[in-house]
Amino acid sequence: MADTLPMTVTTLTRAQKRQVLNLVRRAAKAEILPRFRDLAPGDIATKTGPQDLVTEADRDAEAMITRGLQQMFPFALIVGEEAASDHPKLEHGLADAELAFTVDPVDGTWNYANGIATFGVIVAVARYGVPVFGLHYDPVMDDCIWADADGAAEFVKGRRAPRPVRVSEGGAIEELTGFVGLKLLPEDKQDAMAATFPKLRRALNLRCACHEYRVFAQGGVDFVLASKLTPWDHTAAALIAARAGGHVAMLDGSEYRAGQREGYLLAASNQKTWMALRDLWSFLLD
Repeated sequence: MADTLPMTVTTLTRAQKRQVLNLVRRAAKAEILPRFRDLAPGDIATKTGPQDLVTEADRDAEAMITRGLQQMFPFALIVGEEAASDHPKLEHGLADAELAFTVDPVDGTWNYANGIATFGVIVAVARYGVPVFGLHYDPVMDDCIWADADGAAEFVKGRRAPRPVRVSEGGAIEELTGFVGLKLLPEDKQDAMAATFPKLRRALNLRCACHEYRVFAQGGVDFVLASKLTPWDHTAAALIAARAGGHVAMLDGSEYRAGQREGYLLAASNQKTWMALRDLWSFLLD
């Protein structure tokens, strides 16, 4: 995607964006926050393994958001994480859909289920696979960062006027801090990746794409490297990172598209920093 998206791609109006944000806020207040730190054992289940959790809050919040989006945009394809978990072919339509929404009702479910307040709600819009709107909402603080295809990424809270956010200035490898999900990498790449960490100032992992990309967009870290790509996590993230001024592309240099599953997505503060990190992690492409 690099720094910009095609200007011919349209997006939501500001009123529509507010409608989507208000829908997310209502779902968080009704389904997510009341259950936080109050989940019974029967409210938590595993999907692919013990680190991949789903709760009643995930399911019910997604259902509420999906219903609301269907009412606002009756002809849109809506791909929620939990719906796609039950019906994997659902996400196959993203590349061909004129208007598609992706929804992660509780991003950072492991954190949420364990009482850690680093979780969020992610909603994105794509047209023929191109991200055109993304929203990262924090239910605890009731604020969000959003971006569309033709404007700056903005921090939105209450009735205040949205304010633009901007990535860091980057720097030399030894000066960089960022997010890498080490255990999400293929097992045969993990040792090589861990060996690069001492070359950086700091490598972190919040277990929550919503907050990792929020921190990046506000200049708190210099990069985010993502593997195990999922459309409900990365469609909004790629757009927000780019519209905050970052250089965003797949590690092989290609543009990210919604529904892309293979490869590695790298967001960095600028092209020079992106290239330095790509060179550092070129073994991932072998």
